Amino acid sequence: MVDNKYARAYTEALEIIKNFPEEEYNKIPKEKIKFFEDNMDKDYKFTIDPEKELEVQGISKEAYAVIVVLFQDYFATEKQKEKINNILRLNEIKAEQEKKEKYNPEELFEKVRKNETINQESKEELALVNINESFFVRLKRFIFRILHI
Repeated sequence: MVDNKYARAYTEALEIIKNFPEEEYNKIPKEKIKFFEDNMDKDYKFTIDPEKELEVQGISKEAYAVIVVLFQDYFATEKQKEKINNILRLNEIKAEQEKKEKYNPEELFEKVRKNETINQESKEELALVNINESFFVRLKRFIFRILHI
């Protein structure tokens, strides 16, 4: 049995990929979709509104991870795969550095100032959405934003 948070993530991921165009949906192996269906939380009801951005729909981090892996494995070009791998490595290094900073008492007050700066920068990065884009194009753009490409 799969952990409950991953079962919910599979439920969310299945709902997202159901909104893919048929051509894109068929790129995902049937065994992978069957695995998600077998291990999803059947009691968890999740619906997606293709007209809204994914960020506002309450998708879990685990579901984002599943979608990123699917994108990397079945949709990304070699250049995109390389960028994703680089970003994942950089995120891993960044997470390690954050752990060091978090537990360093000498930099406790510096951390507060950094968080304020990051919050200001993230607010500045907000962008307008083109309403005429397809759901799949918006999903792809969203994944790149998550990975900071």
